[in-house]
Amino acid sequence: MLTRPLLILAALTAIAGPFPVVAGETKTVVELFTSQGCSSCPAADKVLGELAKNQRVVALSLPVDYWDYLGWRDTLALHAHSMRQKAYADARGDRQVYTPQVVINGVAQAIGSDRGAIMSAIATAEANRVPAIPVALKKNGDKIDIVVGAGTGMRAPVFLLTVASETAVDIGRGENRGKTVSYFNAVRTWRRLGEWNGAQMLASVPLSEMTGSGADSVVVIVQAGSVEVPGPIRGAAHLSLH
Repeated sequence: MLTRPLLILAALTAIAGPFPVVAGETKTVVELFTSQGCSSCPAADKVLGELAKNQRVVALSLPVDYWDYLGWRDTLALHAHSMRQKAYADARGDRQVYTPQVVINGVAQAIGSDRGAIMSAIATAEANRVPAIPVALKKNGDKIDIVVGAGTGMRAPVFLLTVASETAVDIGRGENRGKTVSYFNAVRTWRRLGEWNGAQMLASVPLSEMTGSGADSVVVIVQAGSVEVPGPIRGAAHLSLH
């Protein structure tokens, strides 16, 4: 579900003020498409929890809703996640949509419980990364300041995600009936901040808009392509709200 921000300060190159020119390491984004109604998913959810501790990685759970008909309505699922997973499969051309599935940097895919395959894909992504766009996040009073650095390449949408770092769910029906499963960095909302065009992009969003649905951190992603045809992720940053 994509919503507009209520407060965007600017999108321009050099500017005086509290916003820095950003630089530094680039993180690899791992998205896990998972479901509370999928018996194969808890093992993948555990792997993602381990990845969430890796400082080089932005690990995200994207619960989907297409298994809800089996008898248990996923309490964290967003239909937008199901659509994003399908868009990735269409963009890759393999049409592979399943749970648990991970997508690395918007390009490669692997079985979500296969730790070895995921680590190999992360290593490949780091070795063959497209030119990175640096992203910096900082709490500033009652808001979050966001800086997307200057760079080269095609225009790319910039998304702000609110994230719940750990959510334990008691599953009452379906394939995981009776289990309590922990979900790590579950994405709760999506918001399009604007479009990066090569120049430094600055934004500021009130904290009050980012703490609903159990969210306690935020992630910003710069991703080539579009919602319908997602491309490589060129930059990302993760910030705790606590």
